[in-house]
Amino acid sequence: MSPTPRKSEIRKAYLLNKYVIITPGRAKRPRDIKEQTVIKRVTDCPLCPENIKNFARRNKNYIKDKIKREDGKWQVIAINNIFPAVSLNNEKAYGTQEVIIESRSHSKELANLEKQEIEQVLRMYAKRTKAISKNEKIDYILCFKNQGSKAGASIVHAHSQVFASHTLPPDVHEELGMAQSYQVKHKICPYCDIIKKEMKNERKIYEDKYIAAFAPYASEYHYEAWIFPKRHLDNITQFNDNEFGSFSRVYKLILEKLQALDLSFNCFLHQAVSWRDQHFYMKIQPRGSVWAGIELGSGLVINSVPPEQAAKYYRE
Repeated sequence: MSPTPRKSEIRKAYLLNKYVIITPGRAKRPRDIKEQTVIKRVTDCPLCPENIKNFARRNKNYIKDKIKREDGKWQVIAINNIFPAVSLNNEKAYGTQEVIIESRSHSKELANLEKQEIEQVLRMYAKRTKAISKNEKIDYILCFKNQGSKAGASIVHAHSQVFASHTLPPDVHEELGMAQSYQVKHKICPYCDIIKKEMKNERKIYEDKYIAAFAPYASEYHYEAWIFPKRHLDNITQFNDNEFGSFSRVYKLILEKLQALDLSFNCFLHQAVSWRDQHFYMKIQPRGSVWAGIELGSGLVINSVPPEQAAKYYRE
């Protein structure tokens, strides 16, 4: 077991050459870092069902996919992002962007949905990843969610996004290269190895037959959490029913805990469709702290909530 540090210590990320200063002496209790996340509510929400229906009538191919309820109405829907940063018609910034609307309800956050409803959101990620990856020009597909003003969200209605590009981001490329080197040297996937180790110490959040979740050793963010399938899968399209069920269970648990703190957060799926020998996982990074002079000037990140403390909060 790895105990919560009593003094500040510098920790290196598992693979990347990134360093974090864990400062437990400055650690804040959960209630002390609670923030007020305020996003302007609009009366004419573009993500509400009637507005989507009206816009789709005027715009061909606006709706990309649906997962329906028993009554035939959509439960989760994928639509084109009408303000994309990349486009299939732009060779200089080639790619595509979509919005995943997670619920018909304007007022419910993802954390407030039932486990089965959250599972359908994950299944939509899988459907869109599978569909977009058929385009051989696409090397990278990022499914991500911004929730709260500090995380960059601008619309209250629960939604996430899919960003696909022919360019593999430098950090992802570096991580994949380091993972490959580790595997050649140690004859094992680094993340399979990390999962085994983290399930034996205080950073463990959740474990069952199919899924493992923990607070990473060198967490850059307060209450950061990673969720892995135990099977060595390279993207979410390879999930089976048991993995979808377990993953949605722990995802909901973490979302509810972050909601109790009223913390903004970003979460994203780690998958690169052009590199199959990787280990898929989700990163959840709360935005309770503001990076200032040390972080921006040196690249060293200060985290006043040790991952051991964060994991304990999630387990309680």
